[in-house]
Amino acid sequence: MAEALTEARKAEEEDEVPIGCVIVSGDRVIGRGHNRVEALQDPTAHAEVIAIGSAAASLSSRRLTGCTLYVNIEPCPMCAGAVVLSRMSRVVYGAPDPKAGACGSVVDIVRNPSLNHRVLVTEGVLEDDCGRIVRDYFEKKRSKKRET
Repeated sequence: MAEALTEARKAEEEDEVPIGCVIVSGDRVIGRGHNRVEALQDPTAHAEVIAIGSAAASLSSRRLTGCTLYVNIEPCPMCAGAVVLSRMSRVVYGAPDPKAGACGSVVDIVRNPSLNHRVLVTEGVLEDDCGRIVRDYFEKKRSKKRET
């Protein structure tokens, strides 16, 4: 999770919502990403999607069976769908997303029995640190708005 937080800080430095992700196979990181939505003007450039693409390229395979995705904030529906389609084995996230979380908070795409693949989920890893970076980011944004 510490590596995912490092990626989140990169996003924050780029004035992106500070969400970071790494994907691990065995004991090595095979994919990493952080939000790039604003920089790329691409609504799909979420940390998880970027990391999944990176991991798939690293393995030369669209199937990430046996891999674990670490992300500081619970994945949204788009990212949860990408996790299922990649056949990821496990998702580990820090803080829940009560507005758009798709690993159990609002909906549960990754464990939906109607889909042909389900993912193990571990939540709450470094939850305070993972949630704080996002809360602080938005508080700074709101403060700047009030100043103008």
